[in-house]
Amino acid sequence: MPTPAETTPVTTTPGLVARVAIDSPLPQLDHLFDYRIPAELAETAVPGVRVMVPFRSATRLSRGYIVEVGPKADGFDGTLSPLDSVVSPVPVLTPELWSLARRLADRAAGSATDILRLAIPPRQVRVEKAWLVERQVASTAPDGDEVPDTEAGTPDFEAASAPALAALPTVSDYPESLTDAVDARGRVALAAIPTVVDVGGAWVGRWAVTIAELSARVVATGASVIVASPDYRDQDQLQAALERILPPEQVTRVDARQSNAERYRSFLDCLTDQPRVIIGNRSAVYAPATHLGLIVVWDDGDPLHSEPLSPYVHARDAALVRQEESGAALVFAGHTRSADVQRLVEIGWVSAIGPTRVYTPRVMVTANSDATEAGAAAARIPSMAWRQAREALEKGPVLVQVARPGYAPVIACARCSQAARCTVCSGPLGIPRAHALPACTLCGAIAGTWSCDNCEGTKLRLVTRGTGRTAEELGRAFPGVRVVVSDGERPIVGVSGSPALVIATRGAEPVANGGYAAVLLLDGDRMLAAESLRIAEDCLRWWSNAAALTAPGAPVVLTGVSGTLATALATWNQPAFASAELADRRVLRFPPAVRVASVTGDDAAVRGAVEAVTSIVPADVLGPVPTGDGVRTILRLDYGKAQAAARELRAAVVKNATTRRKPPAGKAVYRQAPTLKVRFDDPEILS
Repeated sequence: MPTPAETTPVTTTPGLVARVAIDSPLPQLDHLFDYRIPAELAETAVPGVRVMVPFRSATRLSRGYIVEVGPKADGFDGTLSPLDSVVSPVPVLTPELWSLARRLADRAAGSATDILRLAIPPRQVRVEKAWLVERQVASTAPDGDEVPDTEAGTPDFEAASAPALAALPTVSDYPESLTDAVDARGRVALAAIPTVVDVGGAWVGRWAVTIAELSARVVATGASVIVASPDYRDQDQLQAALERILPPEQVTRVDARQSNAERYRSFLDCLTDQPRVIIGNRSAVYAPATHLGLIVVWDDGDPLHSEPLSPYVHARDAALVRQEESGAALVFAGHTRSADVQRLVEIGWVSAIGPTRVYTPRVMVTANSDATEAGAAAARIPSMAWRQAREALEKGPVLVQVARPGYAPVIACARCSQAARCTVCSGPLGIPRAHALPACTLCGAIAGTWSCDNCEGTKLRLVTRGTGRTAEELGRAFPGVRVVVSDGERPIVGVSGSPALVIATRGAEPVANGGYAAVLLLDGDRMLAAESLRIAEDCLRWWSNAAALTAPGAPVVLTGVSGTLATALATWNQPAFASAELADRRVLRFPPAVRVASVTGDDAAVRGAVEAVTSIVPADVLGPVPTGDGVRTILRLDYGKAQAAARELRAAVVKNATTRRKPPAGKAVYRQAPTLKVRFDDPEILS
């Protein structure tokens, strides 16, 4: 327990104790600490508020949140330190959020406060004061204008009458089982319709309209909705669709692109009782939505849903746990289905629902790259793709998807084909722009006098063409046609419906007014060459999302790919491909058929943690293998055993963090950093 404050005695409220979660990255502090509540703080020291508390000494203060207020624990006769101060009167940590953070942290062998840092934005004093004033004014408004009662119960979907539900916004093009599942707070894997629509001057994917209609239906019952999507492009489309059917005050955006002040204001608005739709990226899953009625995760297979910060909880997993905690409906929507959601469908945890009639883009596959026509040869595309593009440019824009940004990201020796390397740092060479000298993509050193260390050749050839080089080649192949480039450096959200060549990297494709007249999917073979367990699944998702941007009946040409992957795209049967992928991974015991934990650190710590797990649960042990700072061992666990393994691994992390180590010579006062790291469901494992 924290030591008593070494100051003048403070008057306290008898029997009241605040249980505080300390905001600290240290794993050994990941539990609640008891503090006395001084009498002067009795009214403001309520669950959820930010506080400052003494820790280890009266002069050393730490930040934290009050989780509970209650009587002193039975059997404890010691003296508790008092709270130092209440930082803010706003209870930003709701009971639901704390329960969610605790459960997710335990599942991932991490700390609950690490999740709270992702969920609760840093405090902005001016924003908070202005928000409190607005709330005070609203609470004293004349009758009929007051804000909803904060003690109101959760809306009862099941008790809603049939006429009331019939008056709610409907979801066209889908069977009644979809709205029935949402009304009954079920779990759904939703197949999105691959087309674009006009929502009052803005063109968006049909998926955005579907989610907006579902959200409006739930908001009409007095409940809130959370929609997590990969990036701002998807959020822009969803916001445009929502603004058509909901007033602006009922749509709140919690976006990583917002300033700190904007993000905190949005967070505070979510604390009110007004039903709203909350849209954002992966951290939106933690938004403090009151009376949560629906959670939607769009395109859950996108790597942007994977949290890179400890404890590395994927938005899909956070949504699943929150759905269980809140009882809200849950929808995983996408043009493709991830193997993870397919597993949930096959075990009966999630129901698969598609549109009432089949919407299939017109996909054509050309496995070879033969260019027999002059224009096709100049554009490095198959003749069929060149002809389709030429015809489509008479009607509207044509989308060309490529693998890499830049001009020529990868080059090689023209004689022996060995990859060109920098003579300074051995990094890969590339050509940054037209007519530029080769340069290292790591250190930037110019390689003007490069020669191959294998054959001593001095001529280079392009291995991979980026957006810049592709735009140059297509511009020559289609003279007089406007060329637009969209990638990470030049992001474009939308283009007009006039003829143009739109060169985009995967995930950066803008939406065209009226849809694209044709889509060319280049570099498919290069995309598939990446070393990753999920590369086939990712490629199908990239291509499907691009194909969904076409106008009705427009051609989609996939080049350089054949086999089951090309067939899945051509027949628009992505669930069957996900099922086959999952079956293969079950045989190999790869994720998501099993849960995987990586344990990294010094050899003794890793060995001890692995032995602790395998002594209580069966696990496949892979390794150890050397890493830059020790060794790494991988544990493959069945889902039913993973929770027990997470407890043991977390205990090993805490033990490792609190173990004293012998300091190096000459450093009497020295505390070595913990040497044990655990990560569940690491997307980089087995890639």
